[in-house]
Amino acid sequence: MISRGEAGSRTWTAVLARGEDLLAVAALAAMALLPALEVLGRRLLGTGIPGGGVLVQHLTLWIAFLGAALASREGRLLSLSAGASLLPSNLQAAARVLTAGVGAAVATLLAWASVNLVLAERAGGKPLVTGLPLWVAETIMPIGFAAVALRLAWRAGPTWPSRALAGFGLLAGGLLALAPEALARFPAWPGLLLLLVATLLGAPIFVALGGAALLLFLRAGVPIAAVPVETYRLVASATLPTIPLFTLAGYLLAESGAPSRLIRLFRALFGWLPGGTAVVTALLCAFFTTFTGGSGVTILALGGLLLPALLEDRYPERFSLGLLTASGSLGLLFPPCLPVILFGVVAATPIDRLYLGGLVPGLLLVALVAGWGVSQALRSGAGRVPFEWREAAAAIWAAKWELGLPVLVLLGLFGGLATLVETAAVAALYALLVEGGIHRDLRLRGDALRVMVECVTLVGGVLIILGVALGFTSYLVDAGVPALGAAWVREVIHSRWLFLLALNLFLLVVGCLMDIFSAIVVVVPLIAPMGEAFGVDPVHLGIIFLANLELGYLTPPVGMNLFLASYRFGRPLSEICRAVGPPLLLLGAGVLLITYLPALSTALPALLGR
Repeated sequence: MISRGEAGSRTWTAVLARGEDLLAVAALAAMALLPALEVLGRRLLGTGIPGGGVLVQHLTLWIAFLGAALASREGRLLSLSAGASLLPSNLQAAARVLTAGVGAAVATLLAWASVNLVLAERAGGKPLVTGLPLWVAETIMPIGFAAVALRLAWRAGPTWPSRALAGFGLLAGGLLALAPEALARFPAWPGLLLLLVATLLGAPIFVALGGAALLLFLRAGVPIAAVPVETYRLVASATLPTIPLFTLAGYLLAESGAPSRLIRLFRALFGWLPGGTAVVTALLCAFFTTFTGGSGVTILALGGLLLPALLEDRYPERFSLGLLTASGSLGLLFPPCLPVILFGVVAATPIDRLYLGGLVPGLLLVALVAGWGVSQALRSGAGRVPFEWREAAAAIWAAKWELGLPVLVLLGLFGGLATLVETAAVAALYALLVEGGIHRDLRLRGDALRVMVECVTLVGGVLIILGVALGFTSYLVDAGVPALGAAWVREVIHSRWLFLLALNLFLLVVGCLMDIFSAIVVVVPLIAPMGEAFGVDPVHLGIIFLANLELGYLTPPVGMNLFLASYRFGRPLSEICRAVGPPLLLLGAGVLLITYLPALSTALPALLGR
C-alpha cells in the first residue's frame, strides 16, 4: 500500500515532469516559428524580426540543457556501452553506483563552472536583445547540469543506500569546486583512469569528455569556467539550431504513416527490378537518414515494416538483418543530414560545398549496398513486385506531400530563398502540417507533443556531449596537440597517399570508439591541420571523415546501429555483427574509392562554382 507521503512525492514528481515537458515543447515550437516568421517578414514586409536570429540560437541552448535534463530523468543519456551488465550479478549494483557517483561529481563541477560563467556575464551586463540580459539566457546551463547531477545520483539504484553512496559524488564535486587547487598536488592519470573505467562500465559519454576537460584545465591552473564557455560558444552558434529542427522533421515523419506510404511508393517504382525490395530498403533508409541524422530512428521506424517484406520475398534472414542494419547509416552525406552541418561548423567549411561534395560519394555508397541486394536476390531467387502503372501513379499521389519535403529543403539550401536555419524551421513546420493536418496521422495535442519531447530528449543528449567535447578539444588546442601532431605526421609520412591511408585507419579506430557527433568535435580540429599540410581539399577531407565515420555505425564494439538492430529485431548482438560483415566490407571499399579519387568529392562543387 502506498503511503500518503509517497503518493504526494509521486504527484509532485509528475507535475515537475509535466512542466519540464511543456517548457521543452514551448522552446522547440518557438525555435521553429521564429525563423519561419523571419522568412515571411522579409517577403511580405521587407524586414525580419529584430534579434530573431540571436533568440533562436539561445533557444538551442535551452533545448540542449532541457533535453539533457529530460534524458537524465529517463535514464537515456548516451553512453558507449552498458558494461556493468557484463559483470557478475553481485558486482553490477556496485558498478552502477560507481558510474552514477563519477557522473554526479562531473556534472556538479560543470554546474559550478556554469554558475561562474553566469556571474561573470551578469557583471559584464551584456544584453542578449533589448530588455533581456545575456546572463538570463545562460542560467539554463547551471540549472541543467545540476538537474543531471541530481538525477544521476538518484538513478544509481532503487534503494536509498545506493543513492546515498552515489550522492558522495555530489559532495566530491562540490568540494573540488570550492578547492580546485587540491588537484594540483596530484598527477592527472588516476582521475583519467577513473573516468575511463566509469565510461567502460556505462557512464554517459559527456562524463568522460567533460570530466577529462575539467581535470586537465584544473591541473593546468585554468579556471574551469573555460569548459562551459566553450559549451556556450558551440551550442549557441548560428548554425546549430538546424540540428533540433531537422531532427524534429525526421521524428514527425518516422512517427506518422509516412514510412508506409514511402515503402509503397518505392516498391511500386523499383520492386519489379531484380532485388527490388532490397533496393527499396537501401533507398528508403537513405531518405529517412538524411532527416534523422543517423540517430537510429531509421532502423527503429522502418525495421518493423521492411524486415517482414524482405523475408516474404524470400531473402535470407541473415542477409535481411545485415541489409537493414547497414542501410540505417546510408544518407549521411546527403542534405540536410546533421553530421555534415556539424562538420561544417567545427571545420569552418561551407556547408553547401560539403553537401555538393557528398552527393556523388553518397550515391556510390547507396549503389554498393543496393547492388549487394541485387546480387543476393539473383542467387536466392527472391520475388519481385510486378510493375503496374496504376499502382505507381496511386503510390506517387499518396506520398506526394512527403516527396515535397526534400524539394523544399533543396530549394532552401541551394536556391537562395532562405538561410540554413530558416530552411530547417520551414521543413519542421511542413512535416507537422503534412502529418498532423493533412494526413492526420498525428494528433496535434497528443502525438505531436510526445514527438517533440522525444526530439528534445535526443537532441539534448547529443548537444551536451558536443558542448563538453569542445571544452576538451579547447584544452588540446591550447596545449598545441594539433600542431605537434601535424609536425610528427610530416616527419613520419612523406606521401599524400600514405597519409590518406593512415587517416582511414585512424578514423576506423575512432569510429569503433566514439559516436559520430562527439568524434567531429574532438577529432576534426586535430586532423584539419594535417590535411592542410598534405594539400587535401577541405571538402574532400570532410567527405573522407564522414564516410569513414559512417562505417562506425556498423563497427564493433560501439557501433550504434548494431545495438539498435539487436534491440529492434530481438536478435543477439553477435548475430547482428555477423550479418553486417559483407556490407561493412563493401562500404569499406567505397570509402577507399572516395579517399583516392578526390574528384568524386570536389568535381561537383567546382563545376557549380561553390
